Amino acid sequence: MSNIRFTHLPPTPVEHFKLYFYAAVLDLLDHMTRLFDTHEAALKEFPFLTGYQDQLAACGLEGKSIEEGKQSWHAALAEWEMTVTDHLPLRELCHAAGLDSNTLTLLILIGLLEEDSRFGNLFDALQGGMGQHRPTTGLLNGWQEPKSNTRAGLRHLQQLGLIHTVNPDAPRLEQALVVATPIWDVMRGEQYETIAPWARYRSPEQLLAREELIVSAAVQQTLQTLPTLLASGEVQAVLVRGPRCNGRHTLLGSLACALGRGVLEIDQASQQNADRWRVIGSLSTLLHALPILTFDLVPGETAEVPEFVGCDGPIGVVLSKTGGLIGAAVERAITITLDLPDPALRHQHWQRATQFCPVSDIHGMGNRLRLTSGNIYRVTKLAHAQASLAGHKAIALEDVQQACRAINRQALETLATRVEVDGDWSLLAAGEETQHDLLDLEARCRQREPLLTAMNTSLRPQANAGVRALFTGPSGTGKTLAACLLASKLQMDLYRLDLSAVVNKYIGETEKNLNQVFSRAEELNVILLIDEGDALLTQRTNVNTSNDRYANLETNFLLQRLESFSGIVIVTTNSSEHIDSAFQRRMDVTIEFRPPDATERWQIWQLHLPVTSMIDPRLMAEVVTRCPLTGGQIRNAALHATLLAVNNGGVVTNDYLEVAVQREYRKLGAICPLRRTVWE
Repeated sequence: MSNIRFTHLPPTPVEHFKLYFYAAVLDLLDHMTRLFDTHEAALKEFPFLTGYQDQLAACGLEGKSIEEGKQSWHAALAEWEMTVTDHLPLRELCHAAGLDSNTLTLLILIGLLEEDSRFGNLFDALQGGMGQHRPTTGLLNGWQEPKSNTRAGLRHLQQLGLIHTVNPDAPRLEQALVVATPIWDVMRGEQYETIAPWARYRSPEQLLAREELIVSAAVQQTLQTLPTLLASGEVQAVLVRGPRCNGRHTLLGSLACALGRGVLEIDQASQQNADRWRVIGSLSTLLHALPILTFDLVPGETAEVPEFVGCDGPIGVVLSKTGGLIGAAVERAITITLDLPDPALRHQHWQRATQFCPVSDIHGMGNRLRLTSGNIYRVTKLAHAQASLAGHKAIALEDVQQACRAINRQALETLATRVEVDGDWSLLAAGEETQHDLLDLEARCRQREPLLTAMNTSLRPQANAGVRALFTGPSGTGKTLAACLLASKLQMDLYRLDLSAVVNKYIGETEKNLNQVFSRAEELNVILLIDEGDALLTQRTNVNTSNDRYANLETNFLLQRLESFSGIVIVTTNSSEHIDSAFQRRMDVTIEFRPPDATERWQIWQLHLPVTSMIDPRLMAEVVTRCPLTGGQIRNAALHATLLAVNNGGVVTNDYLEVAVQREYRKLGAICPLRRTVWE
């Protein structure tokens, strides 16, 4: 029996690591004694080992042989472990990964250089002085009998991602081994927020408890019973679906907190790296954390989640609303869907986000701005700074809108272009029916959330808060202007879809780009404008070539995405007959823009000509009645007449107007119908 006792040591991961570190040093001293025939010869060759020998002797190994010392040390270590009830990273790793004490000692032996650089010189000398300061596979295989045990241990450690080779192209026996950096740091008992550039750790103290979450009652009920299922192993994974920045990671953090765990967030790029993927399970076990993976999948796309070797608990997965998962790690999974918060939940988020800063109209912000929960907190920080710059005593709606705009730029402007909006319906000269339809559309957009609760219950499963509008009519009839005025009336930003950035020749990329821009528009409370939409909403054709097949796939995807879109989208087209009938059926509102009649043309001319114009009323009447120009053409003519006036005195006269109108007809290749005798 061992007469060594470690019961006086504090029950911490740091002390546990130290005990195994000295167990590895003992193992090394045993090998050195065999190589140099005597223990004294080994210490003479590497004098720095004397210091470690003295420390081991002070722990109660004085007078014992190396072999007796190893047995006594491991026995005392096992006895000490039994008295510790707190989390010990190395112990939990052994249980989860099936490591015995010899294999764990081998792992520490490979990493001795990380603690004392003098071990590097020792390994180099034992390997012939070729400049290799890390132990090689050949060196370690030659130390232990039977050799198969060491080989099996090394293979197991590599499968777990705990060790890897620094020179994989070298012959197998010459491959040098190193412990993965984040693994070594965590084994030592260190817990940093940034465990590695690709992994972020948050301790249980940093996570929100379930009671602090602002979620629906149904989600709260699920969170109340789920920890028991996770602890028992009945549920292996939790999938959280929903928009970005909507509390998906926060929800998984609350589950981890309920289990007494932290969270280990893995960035998306690292999920494609095989070496990093292998280490996630062991790293989460060492940290006693819930690993969280993030996938951004488009409809029809599937990602595989293999089983995490060495993981002692469940995993969390964050997903968008679309895409699927396969793999052993998600065979026993429960899915939680987090939709955008409704007005009541948004109001609670605004109250929490602004609890330390005054707000002028918090209730109005909760009703007006349909943002994700995370974006509410991001916007609040920016709005507070914006209010300070503007000298406002409280955060106003305009400060919040400016903050939203800053966030929108980061997320949307690679695939869409922001359109400046201003004005009201008085700037649009359109037919009475068109104006009435536009007012109805404005009301539909304002009441889109109350409408969901007011509609018949049989309609709710297929409905969402989205508004899909189709503006049809010839070019220049005011479709784009109407979209801008609608955005201005709703006090929302308008983004025009950039087709050149979205459409991609590579298979599947167009769908990914479309999904990204639709998702961001939903999350950021902006209106999406698809100008000249017939380029995307084209009719499906018979499949005669592979190009036809992939074109139809894009159309099918857009059909599905429009139907599930919960924001406001406006599609304009000059050729509605070219749009697939399935798209027209999915539009909530279709508004036809006709060429203006004489009365409307008069209004458009008055809106565009400078108030200082000196034009004969007879000429104006002639232009209005005999020249059936569209609103866009009238705008161009008014601008050209104003330009001529700026160059020649600054007042628009009959001559300038006549020249401008004739110029428009030349552009059309037609004869101008004006009769000069009428006003001369």
